[in-house]
Amino acid sequence: MTLAVIQMTSQADIQANLATARRLLEQAAEAGAKLAVLPENFAAMGRTDLPAVGRAEADGAGPILPWLKQTARDLRLWIVAGTLPLPPDDQPQAKARACSLLVDDQCQRVARYDKLHLFDVDVSDARGRYRESDGYAEGDRLVVVDTPVGRLGMTVCYDLRFAELYSALRLAGAELISAPSAFTGVTGQAHWEMLIRTRAIETQCYMLAAAQGGEHPGGRMTHGHSSIVDFWGRVLSEQATGEAALIAKRDADEQAAMRQRMPVLNHRRFCAPRIASGTLE
Repeated sequence: MTLAVIQMTSQADIQANLATARRLLEQAAEAGAKLAVLPENFAAMGRTDLPAVGRAEADGAGPILPWLKQTARDLRLWIVAGTLPLPPDDQPQAKARACSLLVDDQCQRVARYDKLHLFDVDVSDARGRYRESDGYAEGDRLVVVDTPVGRLGMTVCYDLRFAELYSALRLAGAELISAPSAFTGVTGQAHWEMLIRTRAIETQCYMLAAAQGGEHPGGRMTHGHSSIVDFWGRVLSEQATGEAALIAKRDADEQAAMRQRMPVLNHRRFCAPRIASGTLE
């Protein structure tokens, strides 16, 4: 079962970003990948009109969703589409959410995860102040879904700092976890690899960490270091900066055997957040 993670240095030009993503996804498909994860804001990075971009997509007038479905069908590839600024399905006029879509190889939408934790943080970099909640509303739902390469839990970027979410995903049956991201250079250098490997170890899941890596409009620098990490915390594939299609294989038998030898799920003394119909309480 072959997995892929895509690293990009997305800019403000949506069509150029989609062309780059298509080229990298083609490389992943040619290498035998059945599922690929794109980074956060893969189609538009650094734009000031992201809410308008999202409204156009929700109204069926944008280029990103048609591109996503066509690419998944053409390449026979399941794709986790990083994040897009989309309003809730049942509230098209509501504030956008940082939405991660999963589309199957028949171009059907299988799942939608809206980022639970928003990056409202002060960072000692050139930008200094990040307030994701200015443009986005929080999600409220945990998502775990079956795929051809295993049961996938979905997260995004800043979620990585909240261990209780990952515990809940494991309790819901996750075997792999996607983490499309755009970590800043400062926070990434300090914590990125540590967080990815820790989440893999504590959940005994494969982590599919697709990152932005490089310089974006406005001088924003992202950390990169996209990686695929296995259930034992081993880094199977990694790229420091720039574009890449990373490939690794999932060994489901080895993962199951290790979980049996070290049944940490059975040893928990403190519970993850209670889940009712997928909604965190």
